[in-house]
Order: sequence, then C-alpha cells, then structure tokens
Amino acid sequence: MKNIFLLLFILGGVNLQAQSIFGKWHTINEETGKPNSIIEIYEEDGAAHGKVVRIIKEEDRDQLCNNCDGELKDQPIEGLELMKGFEKSGNEYVNGLITDPKTGKQYKSKIWIDETNPDRLKVRGYIAFFYKTQTWHRAQ
Repeated sequence: MKNIFLLLFILGGVNLQAQSIFGKWHTINEETGKPNSIIEIYEEDGAAHGKVVRIIKEEDRDQLCNNCDGELKDQPIEGLELMKGFEKSGNEYVNGLITDPKTGKQYKSKIWIDETNPDRLKVRGYIAFFYKTQTWHRAQ
C-alpha cells in the first residue's frame, strides 16, 4: 500500500512539472512547422520572463535586434530577454510584454499551457482588440 502512495506522489509531481510554463520551449515557424529558437521561461521577482537561449539555425545565431528600441537596440538576439513581467492569474500569466526581435515591436501578451496538451504553450500578443496566438512546443 505504501508503494502505491509513493508511486502516486511521484507521478503527481511529474504531472505538475509537465504543466508548468517554466522551462525551455521551441518557437515554431508557422510556414514550415519547424523550430526557430529555444526560449527559456523563468521566474524572477514574482513574475515570469523569457529569453532566447538558442537560435536553431547556426547561420542566424549572430543576428542583432536592429529594429528594437532602448536597451534591446543592437543586442544579440541569442540571449535576449524578449518576455517580461507576466503575472500569474489563475491558469494564465497575463499583463506581460513580448518583443518580436525581427520587427522590434512590443506587444501586450499572455501565456498559458494548452489544456489538451501540457507540452504546448499558447502565446498570445495583442494590438488593441486584435490578437495572434502562437503555439510553442516544450523542448526536451
């Protein structure tokens, strides 16, 4: 009987970890369906943030955020903190800002784990009433 409780405890812990937004995620090219980069989402000062830890195509790894403003201007995209200030609200993280390193534009955004597949992260950026949602895949 103790073994059953131990197994349930271990499996429960694995399930909780699998449903966390924290960790590494593949951004997916919408045209090819292949990964573009790996983003690591982490917690700092009670908020969720994310940075580019790897650009998949080796020839693209030297790119700079030429179109970005402020402190991000001309910084290497690999290593760039492009997600800031996401606050937990129920099952979502809201009120964050995400920067598109290609255009330099910042968007209000929210993120959440896909209810049907905990290895998928939904990332939604807003411009006024319009929005676009991407699906990122958990990196192994």
